[in-house]
Amino acid sequence: MSIIKMLQCVFLGLVQGFTEPIPISSSGHILILKQLLNFDMLNDINFEIIVNFGSFLGIIFLFRKEIIKIITDFFKYIKTKEKTYKENYNYAWLIVIGTIPAGIFGILLKDKIDAISNNVKLVGIALLITACALFLIKDIKGKKEKNEITYFDAIIIGLFQVIALFPGISRSGATVVGAMLRDLKRKTAVNYSFMLYLPISVATMILGVKDLINTPNISGLLIPYLLALITSCIITYFSAKWFINIMKKGKLGYFSLYCLIVGILVILFL
Repeated sequence: MSIIKMLQCVFLGLVQGFTEPIPISSSGHILILKQLLNFDMLNDINFEIIVNFGSFLGIIFLFRKEIIKIITDFFKYIKTKEKTYKENYNYAWLIVIGTIPAGIFGILLKDKIDAISNNVKLVGIALLITACALFLIKDIKGKKEKNEITYFDAIIIGLFQVIALFPGISRSGATVVGAMLRDLKRKTAVNYSFMLYLPISVATMILGVKDLINTPNISGLLIPYLLALITSCIITYFSAKWFINIMKKGKLGYFSLYCLIVGILVILFL
């Protein structure tokens, strides 16, 4: 593969890594790039799996200590029933419950979503919806801590994640909006949003492994795939940290304005 193709892979890995954690829709931006750029990798489903895996690794690394503690406390509580471990035991179940709606509707609506997945005008409309939603919750501070999230909260936030199955709707944006409407504190909301991302990402990768393994000439794609994965991983890590700081400061209005501008431009010109 040429140097130009490799640079294209790095660029797309950068776009994926930057847009995945923040509420502007990574899938929407990839579709916009398909309309603007003639990159072969933009039509490669395996490449999409690879860069998504890079984002997954970036989030895992960022939250590695919290994830390990949630998992270990979950099993320790099962074994000992000590109250010390109960908070993370409950939190683990909240992650599971919050993931279920997207899992169910993802299966039920797969064909319909696939049918509209390349409609860039719908991405523009979805960005406008995201802009409005972020604007509505930008000043909400919330009161609930991690240990105050209820199962009903998890279901509602999970249903917001379902909306993000449609192209152009940001997954992180949808879950953060849902969490803020359920009165979660900003930091609690963004952390829970990232926790909900992990199971969905794992499921997506598992479903795509077969296609990846059966890819012809896979050996010739290893280097560009690896470059894209590493780029996506590193950029996702820093983009997620940046978004967490933005959330703490309550500056979601910036993302709202961005989605508004891009949404209008997409509808008018693409």
